[in-house]
Amino acid sequence: MKVLAIDDQQLVLLPLQKRLTELGYEVKIETDSQKGLETFKSFNPDLVIVDINMPIISGLDVVKYIRLTNNSQTPIMVLSGNTQDSTITEGFELGINDYMKKPLSLNEICARVKRLIGAPEIHNEVSNNQVMIQERCVGVVIPCYNEEERLLSTEFLNYIDKYTGYHLCFVNDGSKDNTLQVLKDLQKGREDFITVYDCEKNGGKAEAVRQGMLFMAQKEDLDYIGFLDADLSTDLRDFDDLVKTIETSKFKIVSGSRISRMGANITKESARKIISLTINFIIRKILKMDFKDTQCGAKIFSKDVIGIAFNEKFVTQWIFDVEIFKRMSQHFGLKQAKAMLCEQPLKRWIHADGSKLSMKDSVKIVMQLGQIAWVYRGKSKNNKALNTNVDLALNS
Repeated sequence: MKVLAIDDQQLVLLPLQKRLTELGYEVKIETDSQKGLETFKSFNPDLVIVDINMPIISGLDVVKYIRLTNNSQTPIMVLSGNTQDSTITEGFELGINDYMKKPLSLNEICARVKRLIGAPEIHNEVSNNQVMIQERCVGVVIPCYNEEERLLSTEFLNYIDKYTGYHLCFVNDGSKDNTLQVLKDLQKGREDFITVYDCEKNGGKAEAVRQGMLFMAQKEDLDYIGFLDADLSTDLRDFDDLVKTIETSKFKIVSGSRISRMGANITKESARKIISLTINFIIRKILKMDFKDTQCGAKIFSKDVIGIAFNEKFVTQWIFDVEIFKRMSQHFGLKQAKAMLCEQPLKRWIHADGSKLSMKDSVKIVMQLGQIAWVYRGKSKNNKALNTNVDLALNS
């Protein structure tokens, strides 16, 4: 039995293809709806699964082609994040057989497929692990410098196996140990979900994150892109909470915050805590924003502001987060920038042993803040020039 799945986001299609193939179906996938229509004619599937919100040719246009132009009664199942009653109603009026709203589990999708077209004559028993098909696709940049001993490979792999819609980009920042090989081993067999971006020379965390963010911004099927520390001091589940916030709001940046509170597992060294309070006071004065924690290594960005935040090299190595927020306020104005930024408390954050940021580095941060105050002392930058840079960054 043959299934054709059409969706402009490959991260949605790949786990679906894998599970249905394991069950014994013959599956073809297409991220281009025009190619999907051509495949429909040549493949002659027993079932079509289609997304609604696709560029150029929408899912409803695909349905119209199959039902009206081709006069075919091939079962059609819609898998979409579009929950508008008018869209769902129109779909059923055109003759779809089922409408599934993302996010939902692969188990449910497979059960609905079996209900519509039955199970293959020769089928396999597969794991019923609860794998979720998400509405959005997210890129995560993870800077790595000498992480051979600390990289939690199993945690990263388990997460992307369970939660679809994530593409991890590990940036090797000129590591002197065996980090690059560890990352390549991690990527093997999961090239569609894991990218290894190699910087031959060590440029520091700020530059590694910047290059990774601009690289991932070129991937058309990603809705949001963020960055996360390699030691997973911020839990991956907490990062997913940041994603849920940005996708259900008008915020352009959602930043994690390591605020101690009831119900949260937040640990810091006492000396670091004192220094952090002092640094945070200075940062609030520079940004003119009431940020509690700009330096948390977990942030998620709407794709349309990545050029503004990352196109130009950062002045500092460790506190580039402050520069990101400063660039936002210079580009959009302080009032509008405040409305675009969200600081969200984490449920868990653990200080990882072997952190690259020493106590001596923490003291140097005060001097770096002085650099930022000087470099960004102008009230605003030329918006036209910034917009040009953004376009160049996203289209290069």
